[in-house]
Amino acid sequence: MVQLTRRHLLTAFGAAAVTTVAGCGDGEESTEGLDGKRAGAMDGFKAGDQFKATEPITFSIMMLSNQGYPYKADWPFFAELTKRTNVTLESTAVPGSDYNQKRSVMVSAGDAPMIIPKTYHPDEEAFIASGAVIPVSDYIDLMPHYKEKVARWNLQPNLDGFKAQDGKYYLLPGLHENTWQDYSLGVRTDVMEKLGLSQPQTWDDLTTVLREMKKAHPDLYPLSDRWSTPPQPGANNLLNILATSYGTHAGWGYRPAHWDAAAGKFVFSGAMDEYRQILQYLNTLVTEKLIDPESFTQTDDIARQKFANGKSFVISANAQTLVNELRKDIAKIPGAKVSKLILPTGPAGATLPGESRLENGIMISKKALESKNFVAMMQFIDWLWYSDGGLMFSKWGIEGQTYSGKVDDGSFTLDPGVKWGGLNPDAPKDLQVDYGFFNGVFAYGGSTAMLNSQFSEEEKTFQAEMNKREIRPVDPPAPLNDVEREQVTLWASALKDHVNQQTLRFILGQRPLSEWDAYVKELEGKNSTQYMDIQNKAYERYKKEHG
Repeated sequence: MVQLTRRHLLTAFGAAAVTTVAGCGDGEESTEGLDGKRAGAMDGFKAGDQFKATEPITFSIMMLSNQGYPYKADWPFFAELTKRTNVTLESTAVPGSDYNQKRSVMVSAGDAPMIIPKTYHPDEEAFIASGAVIPVSDYIDLMPHYKEKVARWNLQPNLDGFKAQDGKYYLLPGLHENTWQDYSLGVRTDVMEKLGLSQPQTWDDLTTVLREMKKAHPDLYPLSDRWSTPPQPGANNLLNILATSYGTHAGWGYRPAHWDAAAGKFVFSGAMDEYRQILQYLNTLVTEKLIDPESFTQTDDIARQKFANGKSFVISANAQTLVNELRKDIAKIPGAKVSKLILPTGPAGATLPGESRLENGIMISKKALESKNFVAMMQFIDWLWYSDGGLMFSKWGIEGQTYSGKVDDGSFTLDPGVKWGGLNPDAPKDLQVDYGFFNGVFAYGGSTAMLNSQFSEEEKTFQAEMNKREIRPVDPPAPLNDVEREQVTLWASALKDHVNQQTLRFILGQRPLSEWDAYVKELEGKNSTQYMDIQNKAYERYKKEHG
């Protein structure tokens, strides 16, 4: 699912800063114990180099097969990758719906491929104690492109949050130059224009817009939302973007521990007053019939049908779904137009959370470290996932065949015979389906220029507004030890279930918000206080041991 505020423009630190990254305790073991593991590796591999193994090599990889572009062994991506790098990927393809479970089973059993992408922090923590995955931070000296971007984009504070109690991290995340806010709400701008409404700047402004829509169309709910199934607010975009604006964690982005900088400690997210304010806001929309109460339980298809039939005017959206789905859905409505709202601001002001500069990433299985080609594999990963050349290849494909020009000088254009997202929508070939490029297993991260290359002018305008916002600091590291992790795991499920259940009840008015204090007591009865005590103990311990 990208990032730097323009107010915090990052400087290029140069060679000294690159050295500093390794000097922070990362990469210190990468030059030791690797005798016999350098077969196929390049000598003197450095940032800017095109990786090509000195002999043909095969690496095994776990491959998420996306429903939108199912895995094909004969994608041009694979043949061209082998041509450029001398590396053949042996894929274990797994449907997206089964990916996390299959990955867990294979890693735990020691049967996982060498390269395990599409892993979201902190999922990797489950495999640390067994030694099934390696501490990748020990080997980043083998990855010059990765190190250079971490230093130049000042990403070390973000990576600190990935560290385990031993001060090492076990996941190589996607790296983004700047914070990227993609998700917001899609709104029928023709309806707004007809009613003389201006773009809402705040969530309160949005309430005013919805009220005017309701006044003009009393028989419908102006907002009927999607992305809430399975029916729990823990899988919900609307709560997530509200949490971004209120300064807490909810919906898709929910996690139990929130760093309270003023108090200097972690607090339980689901008990924060900011969380209560979100529920109060949504309850007001429900009470005034401005939001469809089925928004929190209905399937995406039903939500889209309501939008397509003119039964609602506002729905969750991102850059791709705006073009690929919503605009097609309303095409039969004369004069209908839909655009993505600039994300409204809330009590947290014009800010965005800093965590989004890191994406899902790669675990490396223990058996990879036993391979004679281990060093070559780390160089290969470094080039494909972290070099500008590798990112250009994985995202846009083959120059002269699928695209022309460069992203950094603005001359980039996708070949007119190839479509992706909102680019060339009527082209006969699909970049993902037919070629295998822009596959989420490989294509993420990169510079702001690289990110903007995938956007229409409309989306670039949206991003320009988002990039004006200040980035909030990331949470400090507070890694748990094995005993602590086992303990909080026993509490976490019951706490999350209770937060989800009561969140929905509060929103729908099935439980009055006057019972908020009672709800907080219920969380305490399910060990929320003890949970945060352990989290804060881990924070203090890490700060003492690692600074």
